[in-house]
Amino acid sequence: MGYSSDLTDKEWELIEPLLLSEKKKTRPLAWTKRELLNGIFYQLKNGCNWGDLPRDLPPYSTVFWHYQNWCEDGSLERIQTQLHGKVREQVKKNRNGLPYLML
Repeated sequence: MGYSSDLTDKEWELIEPLLLSEKKKTRPLAWTKRELLNGIFYQLKNGCNWGDLPRDLPPYSTVFWHYQNWCEDGSLERIQTQLHGKVREQVKKNRNGLPYLML
């Protein structure tokens, strides 16, 4: 069962290279980074408490731990910047906010 906040294959192709590898010594992930991001995006879209994530998503403590680490290392900001730039290109606006015709 998927959610409207789940990443599509095309979206995942854009986002995957922007996530830094885990530098901290932890055990191997039981969940993929894509599943973890799906949990983060579900929480952000629906505004629920972390503990209220659906049971078919990774455990909320795991999702929240990765959310904190990706915030700290700048991964989520890189994702936002990259996607924002892509949207601006689609609507024919320059990344700096000016329409292409004004350059």
